[in-house]
Amino acid sequence: MGVFILFTTFIICLVIGVPVAICLGVSSAAYLLFHADIPLVVFAQKIYAGVDSFVLLCIPGFIMAGNLMNGGGITDRIIRFASAGVGWIRGGLGLTNVAGSMLFAGISGTAVAEAASIGAVMIPGMKKEGYPIEFAAAITAAASTVGPIIPPSVPMIIVGALTGVSVGRMFMAGAIPGILLGLGMMLVCYILAVKNNYPRRPWKGWKELWDSFLGAFWALMLTALIVGGLLSGIVTPTETALLACVYAFIVGVFFYKGITIRQVPKIVIDSAITSAALLALVGIANVFGWIMAAEQIPQTIATTMLSITNDRTMIILLINILLLIVGMFMETIAALIILFPTLMAVATGVGIDPVHFATFAVLNLMIGLTTPPVGVCLFVCANIAKEPLWPVIKAIFPFLVGNIIVLFLVSYIPQLSLWLPNLLFGVK
Repeated sequence: MGVFILFTTFIICLVIGVPVAICLGVSSAAYLLFHADIPLVVFAQKIYAGVDSFVLLCIPGFIMAGNLMNGGGITDRIIRFASAGVGWIRGGLGLTNVAGSMLFAGISGTAVAEAASIGAVMIPGMKKEGYPIEFAAAITAAASTVGPIIPPSVPMIIVGALTGVSVGRMFMAGAIPGILLGLGMMLVCYILAVKNNYPRRPWKGWKELWDSFLGAFWALMLTALIVGGLLSGIVTPTETALLACVYAFIVGVFFYKGITIRQVPKIVIDSAITSAALLALVGIANVFGWIMAAEQIPQTIATTMLSITNDRTMIILLINILLLIVGMFMETIAALIILFPTLMAVATGVGIDPVHFATFAVLNLMIGLTTPPVGVCLFVCANIAKEPLWPVIKAIFPFLVGNIIVLFLVSYIPQLSLWLPNLLFGVK
């Protein structure tokens, strides 16, 4: 009866369009009120316990660093550099879109921020140059999923808080899969560009490439600071996030001069609101996850999967299918908090490395950000393009196919995610 109340309330709220965090909270409260003999004060206690983690302090830090750099004019500089590098190829603005997202990924750490920032510049620009508007929205949405794979990554931070797996190792594990994801989308873009004769811009020489690199230099160095801090071992991921904020403030105010001192308080407030919404989701999802654990739902899922097969190859396939379906309906962070500990127990039970599992699980759920009916990045880019959702869904389908191919390569070739962290941190 308790499980029925929990999931029926959750599904009803989801269907009528209630935000996922509220869906989780309402269904958890309904369970406590109508089934469990537990005082409601436990609800608040479990929310607090869910966010009471030193690792989660990374999230406000990286969000504020990204907002400071974006406010300082970073998006335009990165796009100019990417365009100078690949804009002369057939479908060059599409390739620039993907390359810009790959470079921006090292700063934002979140897919939605990337879709909004890159999309605001690239979607109108691609339309002006003669690209179909639905193609511009689709490639922007698809490319934004690179953000949480290439370090830094907010979902990887959440996973570290949930499981105790090293955030530094997971950051490094995402580097090669993130690059593969970007190259895969570039290949799809080029094939479509040749087929549909999309435009390209003329090559303007090495001087433009060098000048655009110098323009983007300080922005790109933020990624170097983050990665260098983690690899050196001098600072923790949380301390790295705080250093990134200081660096972004100095660069945005004194080097790029895209923001003034007066604008900084607004950026801090915006970052706090974004962080608070994300951490509220983490806290409320922790209550939902605690109830699921009390009802032994994770154990049932694990037992069911292992009763079907204990073959490692088939377990990876089943986990990927499950997460692809879940990603179509549930927000990434909520899905991670609810399902990740259970599925990791299944994965490690058949010999899958936790870092490898974390990488392909996060990659899988990132793809869900561009699949209907709850593809957040899809909605963001369709809204920027002022285009109905269905044409954008049709246009994104080839990119989804390419991304799923990369997902299965990462899932079945562990060294794609393990080679770099093992090289830098040693085999664990």
